[in-house]
Amino acid sequence: MNPQAKLIFALSLTLGTTLTISSNHGIMAWTGLEINTLAILPLISKSHHPRAIEAATKYFLVQAAASALVLFSSMTNAWHTGQWDITQLSHPTSCLILTVALAMKLGLVPFHFWFPEVLQGSSLIVGLLLSTLMKFPPITLLYLTSPSLKPSILMTMAILSTALGGWMGLNQTQTRKILAFSSISHLGWMAIIIAYSPKLALLNFYLYTLMTAAVFLSLNSIKALKLSTLMTTWTKTPSLNAILLLTLLSLAGLPPLTGFLPKWLIIQELTKQEVALAATIIALLSLLGLFFYLRLAYCATITLPPHTTNHMKQWYNTKPTNTMVAVLTTMSLMLLPISPIILAVV
Repeated sequence: MNPQAKLIFALSLTLGTTLTISSNHGIMAWTGLEINTLAILPLISKSHHPRAIEAATKYFLVQAAASALVLFSSMTNAWHTGQWDITQLSHPTSCLILTVALAMKLGLVPFHFWFPEVLQGSSLIVGLLLSTLMKFPPITLLYLTSPSLKPSILMTMAILSTALGGWMGLNQTQTRKILAFSSISHLGWMAIIIAYSPKLALLNFYLYTLMTAAVFLSLNSIKALKLSTLMTTWTKTPSLNAILLLTLLSLAGLPPLTGFLPKWLIIQELTKQEVALAATIIALLSLLGLFFYLRLAYCATITLPPHTTNHMKQWYNTKPTNTMVAVLTTMSLMLLPISPIILAVV
């Protein structure tokens, strides 16, 4: 793909995202979502591999259906109340349709089936965009409409997402599919808290984006698409492998790493809101995710390939690690001590 085309698609993604997050009108939010969908499709299918074309087709069908539901929700609300403002959703049918539409956009259970398949058919960099940037507009719409949405529906979808995201990631051998189920699991944490503390859900999304970007870029720099590839990467980039281990544990939410901060705050807030049972269930379900992160970390750092002289010295000839990877991994590990400052800013 030539640089001009990439620039156009990057600008379109920026425009679509900005349009959606800055608009209150239903039509403008829908327009931004459509621009985003159309801009990412050529990036997914640029390799012309049958798997990539299949992924682009699935993505287009699901996102087009979800965008149509967003528009239908706004139209229904406007028909009954005369309001196009998405922050003033008051009609129950509109609220229900919008919840379904945003769940489809994000890949929340039971509308999650498309996401692992699309991620598996994309490259790691496009997978990073799908897991982070493309989730930002729907999360923003969820943030804006959270006072109107039913907490019981969101909580049910959140617990199911955390359970299935952890459960279905257990037997995967492809790193992109593992990260897709990881994303579904993390979205469950965001969905459960957004009705009670929308700012906390956004903080969770920012930190999730930070840690996921660090993992995707690390895997991209060592070209690891399968667990079997990860087993030999320590001979090429030993320092990056060691840091990848800690970043994965941060994504799992272990203290004293950055990933522990949102989980800790969410459980604390749920307990304050007297839904301690939901907090207990979602905390226990996160152990499923911890298992497959540990498996990734184990494959990356603890398994040993055959010890041949050439094999052991491969890291002498490798290029230095990207600065972006270094910055993101450092932030993924060390933000917990400055959590009071982060909370003051948010």
